Amino acid sequence: MTTIRQADFIDSIADALQYISYYHPLDFIKALDEAYQREENEAAKNAIAQVLTNSRMSAQGHRPICQDTGIVTCFVKVGMGVQWDKTDLTVQQMVDEGTRRAYNNPDNPLRASIVADPAGARKNTGDNTPAVVHIDMVAGNEIEVMIAAKGGGSENKSKMAMLNPSDSIADWVVETLPKMGAGWCPPGMLGIGIGGTAEKSAVLAKESLMESVDIHELIERGPQNAEEELRLEILNRVNALGIGAQGLGGLTTVLDVKIKSLPTHAASKPVTLIPNCAATRHVHFTLDGSGAADLTPPKLEDWPDVTFELGDDARRVNLDEVTKEDIQDWKMGETVLLSGKLLTGRDAAHKRIKGMLDNGEELPVDFNNRFIYYVGPVDPVGDEVVGPAGPTTSTRMDKFTDQMLEEAGIIGMVGKAERGPEAVESIRKHKAVYLMAVGGAAYLVAKAIKKSRVVAFEDLGMEAIYEFEVEDMPVTVAVDSDGQNAHTQGPAIWKAKIADLNEKLGA
Repeated sequence: MTTIRQADFIDSIADALQYISYYHPLDFIKALDEAYQREENEAAKNAIAQVLTNSRMSAQGHRPICQDTGIVTCFVKVGMGVQWDKTDLTVQQMVDEGTRRAYNNPDNPLRASIVADPAGARKNTGDNTPAVVHIDMVAGNEIEVMIAAKGGGSENKSKMAMLNPSDSIADWVVETLPKMGAGWCPPGMLGIGIGGTAEKSAVLAKESLMESVDIHELIERGPQNAEEELRLEILNRVNALGIGAQGLGGLTTVLDVKIKSLPTHAASKPVTLIPNCAATRHVHFTLDGSGAADLTPPKLEDWPDVTFELGDDARRVNLDEVTKEDIQDWKMGETVLLSGKLLTGRDAAHKRIKGMLDNGEELPVDFNNRFIYYVGPVDPVGDEVVGPAGPTTSTRMDKFTDQMLEEAGIIGMVGKAERGPEAVESIRKHKAVYLMAVGGAAYLVAKAIKKSRVVAFEDLGMEAIYEFEVEDMPVTVAVDSDGQNAHTQGPAIWKAKIADLNEKLGA
């Protein structure tokens, strides 16, 4: 029998969650660098450069890669020959205690994003607990832990289907993926669970995302079974869609496809698809009774020498002076550098603003002729003005957009990924603009924020309305005042280019 100390397990969980908050897995970074080197769409290439630059900065500064520090998902495999030094805490309670310590670490506080009573009050638990824990009893005298922090943007894009036994899984994935939009921050990984039952396929998909990127090794040696053939088919067909980095169009949409499967009922084919975003965060460790896990930091020289640099043709904008007339000249795909005062607001703030507008109440902030940034930042440490502050998924604010433009008076929005058709039409109708910041580059974005203060709804925590003073914050015009939409036109253009290239190569 091996005795595992509760304290070692809890410390290992806390250390692991801190570790993955600022260290990407190096296999993921190498795959992303390869995608950067071969990318031909400049907008997509710049987006990947921002993610890689942000990753190196986070590793150096020990600050979160993304402002969404995720919901903790933990797979714990407990050997049958293991005993605990104490029996007063369950494995769930120990993981929660490690999570609590990690997210409340004063040196690197992580954003608490978990809300209780999800169908009701949705009140933040304040410490990111409870974690989602999967426990298996296995042979052996050790405890194996695989732990991840999964951002809401990618988690929300999960899809599940009960296919007929004769249905093509690859066809379903290729049909489903474009409907997911770019809120999962491609390029990333796709986890696919096949078989078992409905709920088990989802667990399989999530567990598959804990594996390393190894698609290039598979390509070199060739597939040896049906699952490996399916991985390659899905990889090639999805990348041929031309969705590209951040949905702007390009050669790489997915870096790897992972599949885990189990036997299933003869009448069934349950399939779940879960994407991992550009802030892929996971680590594995084993406890054998000798102490807490030893997580060896990667070397900074292991990161690629890629630096995001602004082009000379970027449009510089003073937010304190810009008018609605000025933004009529901005064109889809253009790079804009924002300076001046920028308001923030996301789901909870928008819901409260809507209630006040509907009731004829005076708003606590004057939004007229202002820009709003969809963000919920991490708390600052030391001399930071604000913690990592990357964009959240903009489509969640679509249902508020017309009222915000019509009644609140905003003229521009900044967020992540695409907007829905109704929001795009509202932007066109009101001659406004939607600007896209890169998801997965939160620490880099935060460096452009020079001042920050809460101006309304302080009780909402990270969802309060802030006023940021920014300097040269890089964004892309995703929807211009004429309704031209980069997330529609970019992928369409690159899908055609990829098809033409494949035809020339005889693929």
